[in-house]
Amino acid sequence: MGGFALASAVFEAAVVTPRRLQIRDVPLALAGWPAALDGMRVAVLSDLHAGSPWVGLPRVRTVVDRVVAARPDLVLLLGDYLADVAFSSHLEPEPLARVLAGLTAAGAPAVAVLGNHDWYAGGRRVRQAFEAAGLPVLEESAISVLRSRLWIAGVGDLWERSPSVPAALTGIPAGAPVLLLTHNPDVIADVPDSVSLVLAGHTHGGQVRVLGRGVHRVSERSGNRWARGWYPQERLFISAGIGTSVVPLRTVAPEVPILVLSPA
Repeated sequence: MGGFALASAVFEAAVVTPRRLQIRDVPLALAGWPAALDGMRVAVLSDLHAGSPWVGLPRVRTVVDRVVAARPDLVLLLGDYLADVAFSSHLEPEPLARVLAGLTAAGAPAVAVLGNHDWYAGGRRVRQAFEAAGLPVLEESAISVLRSRLWIAGVGDLWERSPSVPAALTGIPAGAPVLLLTHNPDVIADVPDSVSLVLAGHTHGGQVRVLGRGVHRVSERSGNRWARGWYPQERLFISAGIGTSVVPLRTVAPEVPILVLSPA
């Protein structure tokens, strides 16, 4: 690669791509999904890494506004809200949580789990900030939403906590539709068939991909086996997220998928 081409590629990864934002409908047909929830729209917001380049609070407000404009029925937040990256600026969790609380402006409930970087930033304080802003944070627990027609379960981060899928599912009525939130997709091996859909982040879709492959290993258990998008056999969907981690470069466009769920 020549000097100009290399400089162009670095500029694209450092400046152009990180400032993009794709908010797109993603139809998913789920086995056993109830007809009463056919067409439900679920916004999946992951890996903001707020404070990383191009992801200050104004950018977060823009993301919130665009998600609200997409009119989801439910918003799920999958962790790593704060930055740990070269050239980042420090953001406190309280003002970030207050901005994210705007996701509920149109009446859609929002539910969160924490990621490894949230624990690096002081996970208990992050959780307190979110819950004070009206955003429940799940860890080995579950809540019902949409007039108890749907259950949302969540587990702690695989790297920094001790996630237990069975504990998260305790108390959910048999046969109820369940969405399981996890920051790290590697917990998928522990998920029973009773869970309708598993939602994860963490991978950034590879963040920097060369010749179609991620350049760094993001999963301890499975390598990069699950990187981005829909894996029907595992009933797993992974969002590529928004921000950057470790290095302030992205070749994978930031995204907030809007999953449109229907019975298979």
